[in-house]
Amino acid sequence: MRMLPLGGKALRAKGAPMSASPSTAARNKAAKTLAAKGAARSFTITELAAEFDVTPRAIRFYEDVGLLEPTRAGRNRVYSQRERTRLKLTLRGKRLGLSLQEIKQLVDMYDSPSDTKPQLEAFLTVLRSHRQQIELQLEDIRVTLEEIAQHEARCERLLEAARGAAAPVPAAKRAVRA
Repeated sequence: MRMLPLGGKALRAKGAPMSASPSTAARNKAAKTLAAKGAARSFTITELAAEFDVTPRAIRFYEDVGLLEPTRAGRNRVYSQRERTRLKLTLRGKRLGLSLQEIKQLVDMYDSPSDTKPQLEAFLTVLRSHRQQIELQLEDIRVTLEEIAQHEARCERLLEAARGAAAPVPAAKRAVRA
């Protein structure tokens, strides 16, 4: 590549190929490889982390437990649209309060035909069980809120009584008492 000096800095000559850092070159190579295989779009771990507001470490953890299976381009992870969808389903399951095992069941269903009756029945059982747990928690929360309301009301009555007892007696009333 021919470089032209300019104020102590080298600039690329017009028509000269751009050089890339090794990590950029590896990413470009991985993207070209996936494009050649017919993949629609690929994502880096940083892109997915930013899109879903999670840390790269969390994404690597999901990979370690088998929820995600990115391809590799050298040392770089390359995530396909399939992996992006699996991450989205994983995060949705977490938001619903599902365990990682339950989330894995859900995510694995993504890869199988959706009309598989045993899988759908198993997942429906998981959903119903989770609904039952949440309904019990909701009832516990309602009871706790009622107890808090009762304590608040009692505290307010006691404070009102304390304010009334501690209120200064006006001078006119003091004279009547004397």
